[in-house]
Amino acid sequence: MTMTAKQMEYCSKAAFVRLTDTNSTGYWVRVDGFDPEEKVLYVHEEESGEEYSLEGPDLVDAKFFELKEITYLGFTSVLFNILKIRKRINQTVNEILKFNPDILFSVDSPDFTLRVAEIVKKKNPKIKTIHYVAPQVWIWRKNRVKKIKKFIDHILLLFDFEKKYFDDENIKNTFVGHPLIEDLNTNKTDINNFISKNKKIISIMPGSRKSETSVLVPILIDFINMMNSNESNYSFVFHTTDENKDHLVDFIKNKDLKNVDIISDENLKKEILTNSIFAVCKSGTVSLQVCNSNVPSIIIYKLSFINFMIFKLLVNVKYANIINIINNKEVIPELLQGECNAKEIYNSVKYMLKNPEIGKKQLEQCNKTLEGIRSKTSSSNEVAIILRNSLIS
Repeated sequence: MTMTAKQMEYCSKAAFVRLTDTNSTGYWVRVDGFDPEEKVLYVHEEESGEEYSLEGPDLVDAKFFELKEITYLGFTSVLFNILKIRKRINQTVNEILKFNPDILFSVDSPDFTLRVAEIVKKKNPKIKTIHYVAPQVWIWRKNRVKKIKKFIDHILLLFDFEKKYFDDENIKNTFVGHPLIEDLNTNKTDINNFISKNKKIISIMPGSRKSETSVLVPILIDFINMMNSNESNYSFVFHTTDENKDHLVDFIKNKDLKNVDIISDENLKKEILTNSIFAVCKSGTVSLQVCNSNVPSIIIYKLSFINFMIFKLLVNVKYANIINIINNKEVIPELLQGECNAKEIYNSVKYMLKNPEIGKKQLEQCNKTLEGIRSKTSSSNEVAIILRNSLIS
């Protein structure tokens, strides 16, 4: 990860910084100081107790704890790991209070970060609390807004339509836009050595969590075999992370799959996606990136029966995909639960490929939707301005 001097200066005033490398692996790092002349950020390594001066790529080497330690999918998984999560919450709170920052800037992961912010605010009301990526109260647990009002000073929104939920409770909020729908990749990567020019690319995005890929990849393997049995002019490219790549390779290496590649490099993934004729992706924010790349797609997802039943009881929306939720109609086809099977995926993909006007219509609606949720500049710039103003106010 590379940080500008200005970004590092903002970090110097925070207790913890969430650093994300090119593989979207998150780390929480405690900031102990900043040298504005040398433009060096000093962070604390908990295991050794030593301080490191970090700049550029070295920033990811120091970590408070890995984000994956508190990332669980599904209600049952969270329940089984609740004690571990609580331990990390208390550990994080104690470190923040010890550091005594001017601002606690929390990012996403609301069931963890907002709990941390709540306890910190209760124990030290002088610390300003700013949260980036509002919890999806428009999907479920709307009453969380009333609770958030008690300990969050400013909440930063990815979507403009979220404002009404926080305006109703007089919570200070600002729409900053979604980082996934900002400018496309400017670092062009040559894919000719990776993909044959004679092949049409179909991007496959099964998610990054092993709990997701373990369910979706077997279905996708069957789908690919069905496609290969009829035509051989497609190249199927799995998009994953460095952390999950070996797991995915092990999963499919003995499946005798043809026309399949697995990539984890971020620049290569963006270039591959841009040159794809279609994408099959799991439900989530990745679909925004697919839409922003102007690639027609379908959405797939499958939960365990228990988690799905709990989900159905709690959610307030009819659709799983954000584009469909915003439009209150199925702009992008969703194949969920029982419909998430190889045959249904195959039929949907073949139908859309044979009828390109359907994909064209989908993209027109997606582009119109994206224009309505873009920020004026970029999400990171908007956030930086708010943090700077909060520090000097």
